[in-house]
Amino acid sequence: MSHHVPGLHHVTAITGEVQPNVDFYVGPLRQRLVKKTVNFDDPGTYHLYYGNAEGAPGTILTFFPFAGARQGRAGHGMTESFAYAVPETSLDGWAERLRGAGVTLLPEEQRFGDRVLPLRDPDGQKLELVGTAGLSGDADDGFHSVTLWLRDPGPTARILTTVFGYEEAGHESAAGQERLRLVAKGGGRASVVDLLRVDDAPRAQPGAGTIHHVAFRALDDAMQNDLREALSVAGMQVTPQIDRQYFNAIYFREPGGILFEVATDPPGFAVDEAPEALGRSLKLPPQYEGIRARIEASLPPLRVPE
Repeated sequence: MSHHVPGLHHVTAITGEVQPNVDFYVGPLRQRLVKKTVNFDDPGTYHLYYGNAEGAPGTILTFFPFAGARQGRAGHGMTESFAYAVPETSLDGWAERLRGAGVTLLPEEQRFGDRVLPLRDPDGQKLELVGTAGLSGDADDGFHSVTLWLRDPGPTARILTTVFGYEEAGHESAAGQERLRLVAKGGGRASVVDLLRVDDAPRAQPGAGTIHHVAFRALDDAMQNDLREALSVAGMQVTPQIDRQYFNAIYFREPGGILFEVATDPPGFAVDEAPEALGRSLKLPPQYEGIRARIEASLPPLRVPE
């Protein structure tokens, strides 16, 4: 039984040095740092959340920074890239501005009729700007899509269509690779997932510059619980619900080996900070408040660009 998952909730990636990451995403990429907290499983390291002004689901990119992390490499069984939707009329302006900021741009691509501008962040993580019809101005509208790198896209596509309610929306093949596009019903923000199969793709190597997991939206706990049951029936090993302070989460590895999460929309990022003050102070879950001084002393200082 499928449920109508509206799209992505967030993408979580790994960075090495934290300051270049903040400089890049708040600077040339124009994201807002909406939450500065710690990795709940390793409170000696940050967990940073970027998003739009209000930190809406479908705009959230999060990072685990590990100083000295070895360089990772995308490959089969890993998310290759994430993409932001930008107005198609603004793509040239974005390219010019990014180039002026010293950002490494990759050759422009055409994909399902859209212009796509790929680039790399300071850790070498590939991300893309997709020129999107119907958007105005020159700001991004949160995520457009993620691209999952798979040896066999079939079993992953079955989970996304039969459990999450995605629909096949296109297929492209070029020299040595094929791309299957799936779109969540309603086609709103962050509704696209591309499944990419590449001949001779490298073996994935986790580390800095790679994506740790992709999270899909559940509108509330009830929907998440229904999805958990449906995933279990489909043969997935799903964790119990975990409280992540700003959403509740369940996790499973999809058939291609990529870590998926289902995260609830509520309570959201304004649960412990006023909306206008998001990301300004270090927020800790209750279990770590007692050792705040020790945690703050162990974290590197962070300068957030204006």
